[in-house]
Amino acid sequence: MKQALKKTARWLVPLLIAAAILIYMYHDFDFRAVWQILAEQTNMWWLFVSLVPILLSHILRGMRWLQTLEPIGYRPRPANSILSIYVAYASNILVPRVGEISRCGVLAKYDGVPFSKGLGTLVAERIVDFIIAFSFCSIMLIFQFDKLYTFFDKTGTGQGGIAQVFRNPWFYVVVACIVLAVVLIWRLLHRSKNKAASGVAKALDNFAEGFVALKNVRKLWLFVLYTLLIWTCYYLEFYLCFYAFPFTEALGPAAGAVIFAAISVAIIIPTPNGAGPWHFVVITLLGLYGVAEAQAASFALIVHTFQTVFVLLFGLTAWTLLQIINRKTT
Repeated sequence: MKQALKKTARWLVPLLIAAAILIYMYHDFDFRAVWQILAEQTNMWWLFVSLVPILLSHILRGMRWLQTLEPIGYRPRPANSILSIYVAYASNILVPRVGEISRCGVLAKYDGVPFSKGLGTLVAERIVDFIIAFSFCSIMLIFQFDKLYTFFDKTGTGQGGIAQVFRNPWFYVVVACIVLAVVLIWRLLHRSKNKAASGVAKALDNFAEGFVALKNVRKLWLFVLYTLLIWTCYYLEFYLCFYAFPFTEALGPAAGAVIFAAISVAIIIPTPNGAGPWHFVVITLLGLYGVAEAQAASFALIVHTFQTVFVLLFGLTAWTLLQIINRKTT
């Protein structure tokens, strides 16, 4: 019973966080505006174009994973590695943060890569991605400081702007969500304490071996190139959507970079495909660049829903292909 409650909480808490933020952002929103914008102003061609970097980023991430697995003695089929990424992103929409488990599960099932070793390589990847995200956010903070300061200085007087943040109840909501995310991660990392000591020791050894494999990656320049291309794709899958709407097409790449940097931080909060925090950041910062609130809310709802549906379809297709490709694997 206790285990069932824990599993339910891991699925329900992220969903409640997303629902609370979405209800707050859209509680007085006229959804007829979305249908009007979708029918009369949306260039669907650009939304479909934004799917191309999504597809490409998954391929690049799958190829990069092969590089981190090779130093620990495993060479899974490239198709399995790449398709596992599509399955992972779709899984994260259904249950936040379960994608890493599904990725490792695919290679454990079809290529014999020990789960804990695979998970260790993913942690190494996450650290690299965190460094990239942090660096990108720092660059945006430096070069777009005037815009960001305007956002914090709600009075427009140049005085007491930061204090406005602390008077905003949403500041404490965000802090609470971050704390909750840290607690959930901490609990996840310490679950193994209740297992047998020998099993824990073996799992930790495998985990450590996978983690340190990063320093032994062959062709480090290729690993770095993959990483930069992956993050370029992440940026493009958001920025290209600007061209789908008349009220965002003139914002330019700098505005897209600022909003994307903020999104990269916001999605640390574990919700299905970033729902809630993603919408909050996009709506708020589009307003900073002069987009009307109703238009910004419509942009966030249309883009996020469109891409989420296709990520799910990509994941379902990848899962089907995995069954076909590995039909002879026992």
